[in-house]
This record gives sequence, C-alpha cells and structure tokens, in this order.
Amino acid sequence: MQGILPGAEARAGAILKTGAKLLALFGGVLLAAIALVTVVSVVGRALVAYGFSPVKGDFELVQLGCAIAVFSFLPWCQINRGHVTVDLLADQFSPRVKSALGFLGNVLLAIVSVIVARMLWFGMLDKFCADPKDPVVGWLWSALGIADQYCWVEATYELQIPAWWGYALATVGAWVFALVCLYTVWRSLNETIRGDGL
Repeated sequence: MQGILPGAEARAGAILKTGAKLLALFGGVLLAAIALVTVVSVVGRALVAYGFSPVKGDFELVQLGCAIAVFSFLPWCQINRGHVTVDLLADQFSPRVKSALGFLGNVLLAIVSVIVARMLWFGMLDKFCADPKDPVVGWLWSALGIADQYCWVEATYELQIPAWWGYALATVGAWVFALVCLYTVWRSLNETIRGDGL
C-alpha cells in the first residue's frame, strides 16, 4: 500500500511548500528591515552630538517585527523537517518505527499549533476594537458579539501602532503553520504505511 491519497498528498505538499517559502522570505525581509532600523538607531544614538537621533519607536518596531517574523518561519521549518529532534535511540529502530515516531511527533505538534493559532486569533480580537456603529466592521463585530462601544484600541506607546496589527500578521503565520502541521501528519502517516525512514 502506498498510503492515503499519495498523489493528493504530493500536490498539497508542493502548494504548501511554495506558500511556506514565500512566507519565510517575507519574514527574512522583515528581519533585514529590523536589523537596518536597529543599526540606524544605534548610529543615531552614537551621533547625537552631531545632530542625529535614534529611530523613534525602534524597540516597538523590533518587538512587532520579531513576533511576526517568528511565525513566518515556522511553516518553512516544519515542512522541511527542520525542527530539533532527539535521535539518541531512533537510529536503533527500523524505518517503520522511525516513521511512526515521526507521525506521533507531528500529531502532537499539530495539536499545539492549532491551539497557538486559535489563542493568537482570540488575542487579536481582544486587542481589536470596533464601535458597533462603525459602518465598515462594526456591524460584523456586533453580530459576533465581540464589539464593545466602550473599548479603546490598544496601541504602542511611541508610534501608536495598533497592537492588533502585530497579532493579525502573526496569526496568519500561525494558521499557515497549523495547516502545514496537519499536512505533515498526513505525510508522516503515509511514510509509516509505506515503511519509509525519515
């Protein structure tokens, strides 16, 4: 037996790998931008006597950017089997047992990834604030019962960036990660059925 829908698994894997790669590239560009902001800010602090200054809100940009970048890299790492594993005893087992252990690990990681993505989603909703009378999103938030007419948008101190922006972008990466984790459960189940090694 070749596994459960091996052709569909291969096609889904190719699509997810492309999406994960694009998301990882976005995270890489974001980290490069954060590094550039940090360098400019440090140089600005060193040259205050010459009329320069640090980048306003640099720590806020670094904080938001790093959180978004981390969730941008997770799907790529998972689809390429890049997470840290402990293989002290695994080399002693047959390929089928190794695959079964990989399957178990992927199931556990899939469960955790869905929980994290779900909690990030609720965290974003908690930071998001919409007036029920707002014609754009207020009606939707009211219908879902999450709008509060007395709420305020939580924002960063210096730049006043709404906190939900960071949550929203991190949530996208977290849900893609959860989707990739569910795919890797499928992939590792097929490897276990076939008796492939990792």
